Amino acid sequence: MINDPKVIETLAELEAFLLSVESGSLGLNDAAGVALATSNADGRPFVAVLDSQHQLLLGRWVSQTVYDNGKEMVRNGVKAVTKH
Repeated sequence: MINDPKVIETLAELEAFLLSVESGSLGLNDAAGVALATSNADGRPFVAVLDSQHQLLLGRWVSQTVYDNGKEMVRNGVKAVTKH
């Protein structure tokens, strides 16, 4: 269940969230992966941080635009997508 009503609206916000997960700054134990998904209850898109047993550790709602355009960033990681 996602309790945070804030929606990740932009790819820059998604990137910042993924970097927070990767760096460990969110304090999540056993974070093993990240995925984009949709809620079975209402179809809303969200980004999910999963543990090694594929259980949800943290979820954040995302806009439809982020869901549609952020798949490569989630799949390949921020460093692989970001050009510096």
